[in-house]
Parts: sequence; structure tokens; C-alpha cells
Amino acid sequence: MTTTVTSVAELTALTGTHLGYSSWREVTQEQINTFADATDDHQWIHVDAERAAVGPFGITIAHGFLTLSLLVPMWSEILHFEGVRLAINYGLNRVRFPSPVPVGSRLRTGATLVSVETAADGSLQVVVDFVIEREGGDKPCCIAQGLYRFYV
Repeated sequence: MTTTVTSVAELTALTGTHLGYSSWREVTQEQINTFADATDDHQWIHVDAERAAVGPFGITIAHGFLTLSLLVPMWSEILHFEGVRLAINYGLNRVRFPSPVPVGSRLRTGATLVSVETAADGSLQVVVDFVIEREGGDKPCCIAQGLYRFYV
């Protein structure tokens, strides 16, 4: 379910709040292969099913940065700020990949609003803690703190 806000005050009031979860999305071998082509990272644990079958994970796994990139569509399902002229990904404070994402996994992310501050350019800098989890997994696949700039 999407959290919708219509003002800076409404957004700021949510500081410290868990905003919800994205829907589940499956990671396919086609996505992994496309990401490998786009990034020129064709390591066998990602793209060679036969070799991966006898490797440490027993199956191909998604690139960590592919998992991280899924925050873009998942975050857009969690928060909608009406009236924003522009929202940009400003960066990351930290990222960890505590567990692999085997092909065929279903992932979702949860988001907690850490802070909302006015940046030097007048935009709002929004800091969000994300935890990407794998359905049935015992540890998160990715933990990241994202920074966004909202121009209202």
C-alpha cells in the first residue's frame, strides 16, 4: 500500500515511521542476463547455470547491484508525494548485501523515513532506510540507506 503525502509538513511528520512495503517481484534469469550485459559483469555465478549448480549457492544469483537497482521501482510503490516537481536519487549513505538472491526469488522492500531536511538548493533531502527481503529468506538480501531530493 502506498503512503501519500501532500505537504512538507505531512512528510516531516512521518519521520521515524515505517512507511510500508512494496509488492513482491520475482528476479528472473532474463533480468540477471540483461543486467550482466548492461554492466559487463558476466561472472559465472550470475549467468552460467551449469557451473553455478556446483558452486557455493547451487544456482545462479542476482548481482548485488541488480538487487539494489530494484529499489527504484519498489520505492515508487511505497511513497507518493503529490505536487513534487521533481524527485531525484541523490545517493546512498551505506549498502550491504547480507545474503544472496537466487534466481527465481521473490523480493520486496520495506522503507523507514529517517529524516527530512531542507538542502542548500532549497530542495528537501529525504533519507530512507531500506531493507530488501527475500520471500522465505532468514536474512535481508540488501540493507541500504537512500538519499533523495524532492523539489516542491
